[in-house]
Amino acid sequence: MINEFANIKFGTEEPERDQKKTHRRNTECIIRLDKNIYRKAYSETQLLDVLGFNFKDGESYHCITAGDVDSLSYLKCVLRQQNLYYCLLSTWCMAGDDILQIEEWLESGKIKKLDCYLGEIFPGSYKMEWQKLNQVFEKYKCGRIAVFKNHSKIYAGYGEKFAFGIETSANINTNPRTENGCLTIGNEIFSFYKGYFDKIKSFE
Repeated sequence: MINEFANIKFGTEEPERDQKKTHRRNTECIIRLDKNIYRKAYSETQLLDVLGFNFKDGESYHCITAGDVDSLSYLKCVLRQQNLYYCLLSTWCMAGDDILQIEEWLESGKIKKLDCYLGEIFPGSYKMEWQKLNQVFEKYKCGRIAVFKNHSKIYAGYGEKFAFGIETSANINTNPRTENGCLTIGNEIFSFYKGYFDKIKSFE
């Protein structure tokens, strides 16, 4: 799958830091890797098999996964049941492919308004992802991006059917590690996180 936001450029790495090489990109790339797309599709089906399609108010669904479920799959399970009037996400870091997925949801109207809360390392260590995320938010005028000393991994939002909160140990990236997650349905969990993150003052 191709997303038209840049020219393809390869082969550039950032300088070494503390004698360790980094593989962070500092040039833009527009190719979405098939292996990531297929892995995310499998991830979503794994969760759907467990969670089903009939979320009930006041219930929590706790999961622990053996490296076969990524963070965004929890949000996808919610989006299978309703479009969202509002969503917030919090993560330490985020992969470029996941930003493209979020852009697709904004473009299609599956998410109307979105606030994004990131770790303080994100603008400097994930430069191209930071640039792309800002381009998306500028294009869709969808909400705010805040950077602070953040290591929490949260989604919270509401649609026409229910409000929810999602807590995971995973960042928003394709991460083949054991992770835990919990999806809670209800206005209280949404209001709890919304009230906290609304008070965050961004470094940027």
